[in-house]
Amino acid sequence: MLGCTYESLALYRISLGLLLVLELVSRFRFLHPFYSDEGTLPLRLLLPKIDGIYKIVCLHTHLHELWQIQVVLGIQVVAAVLFTVGYQTKLMTILSWYLYLSLTLRNTWLNFILDRYFHFLLFYAMFLPCDHCWSLSAWLSSRKQQNDQVNNNQQPPKRELVVSAGTIALKLLVVWIYLDAGGGKYMDPLQGWTYHAKPLPALDTYTRHTVFARYMYGMLGPEGLRVMTPAVVYVELLAAPLALLGAYLGSSGMANTAVLLICQLHVGIALCMNNAFLLSLVACTVWCIYLPIGWERISTEQATIATSTPSVSSVVSTLLIVSMVAGNVWFAFNSGSCDENTMIFYSTIFHCRWNVFVGAEEYVTWEIAPGLLVDGSVVDVWGQKDEVDWRLPGAGAPCTSTSRPGRWRSFPYLAELQGEDGEALWSYLCRQWDQDNHVDQLPGRQLIKFNFFMLQADVLPNMGFSATRKRLIHSYECVKTDAAAIPSVEEQTQEPKPGSSDQDVVGSNIAQQQSTEGDDRDESAEPRDKAPDDTSLEEEDSNDAISAGDNEPQEAGHATVLPGAVDSSTSSSTTEEAPTADSSDSSTGNDPLPSDDKETDAAENSVKEEL
Repeated sequence: MLGCTYESLALYRISLGLLLVLELVSRFRFLHPFYSDEGTLPLRLLLPKIDGIYKIVCLHTHLHELWQIQVVLGIQVVAAVLFTVGYQTKLMTILSWYLYLSLTLRNTWLNFILDRYFHFLLFYAMFLPCDHCWSLSAWLSSRKQQNDQVNNNQQPPKRELVVSAGTIALKLLVVWIYLDAGGGKYMDPLQGWTYHAKPLPALDTYTRHTVFARYMYGMLGPEGLRVMTPAVVYVELLAAPLALLGAYLGSSGMANTAVLLICQLHVGIALCMNNAFLLSLVACTVWCIYLPIGWERISTEQATIATSTPSVSSVVSTLLIVSMVAGNVWFAFNSGSCDENTMIFYSTIFHCRWNVFVGAEEYVTWEIAPGLLVDGSVVDVWGQKDEVDWRLPGAGAPCTSTSRPGRWRSFPYLAELQGEDGEALWSYLCRQWDQDNHVDQLPGRQLIKFNFFMLQADVLPNMGFSATRKRLIHSYECVKTDAAAIPSVEEQTQEPKPGSSDQDVVGSNIAQQQSTEGDDRDESAEPRDKAPDDTSLEEEDSNDAISAGDNEPQEAGHATVLPGAVDSSTSSSTTEEAPTADSSDSSTGNDPLPSDDKETDAAENSVKEEL
């Protein structure tokens, strides 16, 4: 029941190795922004916060140059490839696990559930005979054994079922992963994963972020998704016990059914949510150990059970596995007693919770960063586009995860960083824009300042979304500006109307800037669990959200805040609701919102005035 065949372990090795290679290759594009001294977390800021143990474990804390980090990542890719093909598998597994842990510790801001999967699956792979078949080592060994059998007239070895501390720990880890995930959904206080969930069942709120999700919604309808929602919970809770029962009874049908159900669930997640493809495949990988591959060739009369003989290596393996499990339990109950930096270190190693997507998605969020250039034009710094689009992104369009995919998803949640940490974080966007736009040759493309907004829309029935709300997360000044030196910016700025205050102008600009078409809000960005301050954006009237403030620019390189907004270093923020496209300003008697072209021009002018 707690054993594995050599074939299932080999499939586990191959699939895990291939996905690891994909993940590591994708990391090359994130080395400069997140792992180098020129990026968002230079070592001069990290080293004073960590202790000696951290520095010993994390090799990357000793790598200051970008080329050094690239070389180590290249070695890591080679090790992953050799692990996949099964050459020197034990050594390559240890090297892959350690380097992955070191890379994660270099910038724990980026750590999420995918890294947790790789961490634990590689750790337990160190104690498994993953290369006894379908590997380069096995092929080389089989050639030698065939020669020996011919010469000595020996019989081929019997098929074996591997039972060891590693197989037991890994199978029980799978049980825990899905008990934790399914249990969190089952015990959701808002009952979002029940049939009678109000206002919407959880599955209805998640299956609207891709083209496939919209087709599925069209085929099943709201009632079909309501029926399927509690089914997800029971699949997660019962799949692992069913697979164990199938292994105990020797029923390949039960085992295959359990694996098929859970893998269908993960494939559905990959197809219905943005940027979940790799995570879903890694989650399926661990189920390879439950597959009944080779069971038909194993019988109680012919097969032997391969158990580790009492040796130094088996004892050490058992001690390491027990230590990891003990660390998981210790961290779950005692992590609160650690200081922040110590907790970050131990959470990377021992944190073993998997309760994601616990409740229904109440809203979707995405980010935008209008920036002002020297030539007076307004661009989207976050989306790296020359146009600023405030509309809710559609399926496949730039959104919170596709404008800046991969590891960039963690960036908006660091908005409360202060001091040098915040300076390194936000100034990187300035340097990146200037470098990508070759400002040494095109000085007019230099970025002066930008505002970083989080936009949010509530999830409504029938694939609908509410009016968009926005909140200023941070305002940053890249260079000290001189109004006289940049006449184009001043020329674009509208003068206040007679009898109106600066506050009225800013409020009007923001109202124009927020204008979005409510009828088009039938697509969603990737869901977010929470906003940066773990609170939902509150709906406010745009003018009420504005308060008078000091409009003088601060010193270059320091954060600035729009009038009426509060710097992200404080606990408050500016939130506003955009009107729908078919609405009119009844309080002022203005006409309905203008056409797309006029709306775009008005929005751009208002952004310039805000900046």
